[in-house]
Amino acid sequence: MLTHTMINRGTSHQTVTRVARPVSPVGSHSIAGHIEMMGAAMSFARNAEIYGENEQAEYVYKVLSGSVRTYKVLNDGRRQIGAFYLAGDIFGLEVGDEHTFSAEAIVDSKVLVIKRSALVALARRDHDVARKLWAMTAGELQRAQGHIMLLIKTAQERVAGFLLEMASRLPAGNEVDLPMSRQDIADYLGLTIETVSRTLTQLENAAAIAVPTSRRIVLRNRNALSRLNS
Repeated sequence: MLTHTMINRGTSHQTVTRVARPVSPVGSHSIAGHIEMMGAAMSFARNAEIYGENEQAEYVYKVLSGSVRTYKVLNDGRRQIGAFYLAGDIFGLEVGDEHTFSAEAIVDSKVLVIKRSALVALARRDHDVARKLWAMTAGELQRAQGHIMLLIKTAQERVAGFLLEMASRLPAGNEVDLPMSRQDIADYLGLTIETVSRTLTQLENAAAIAVPTSRRIVLRNRNALSRLNS
C-alpha cells in the first residue's frame, strides 16, 4: 500500500512515498535491503536542503537517484564541501546526536529516509546488521581522512585524485559525467573555481584527460593521473 505525504522544509516541498512491505528475516537480506524496507522515499529538487548543520540526526539517508553534497559554511562565508554521495550511497551517519554538515541535493534527486532509532534497534537485534553498520561508519571515517589528505596536495594532485575517485564510483569506463558543478569541485578540493578550470586545462594539454563538455571528463591516461595522485 502506498501513502503520499507532502513535507514542507523552508520554501521547498518534497514528496514522500511510504511503501509498506512484509518484514523478512534479517539474515536473508543485505543491510541495504532492510534499509529500503524501513524507509520512505522523498523527492528533493535541485539545491533543496535535506538537513541542516546542527539539526538533530534523527534519520539516515540513502541516495536512490541523483546526487547529494554535504557542506559547511565557514566563518568567513566560504563553503567547504565534505562529500559527494551518488546513487546507492548512504549518508547522514553521525557519531553524535546532531548533523555536523548540511546536506543538499545537487540535482533533482530521490532519497530514502530511514528513522535512525529503527536502524539502531535492528542492529541491536542482529549482529550481522550491526557489523555492517559499523563497517559503513568506519568507511565514512576513512573517506573523511582521505579527504583531509587530499587537501594538503598540490592543485594538480587534488584534481587528478578527484577525477580518479569519481571514475571509480561512476561505472562508465573512462568517460565520467560529473553531476556537480566546477564550483562544487572547487569547494570540495579547497581551491578556487579558476584554479580548477586552469588545472583541467593543464591536464588536457598534457593529454591526461579530454574535456568534451564542462561536466564530461574523459580519462585518456590513467597512469599519469595515478602518478599525480600517489
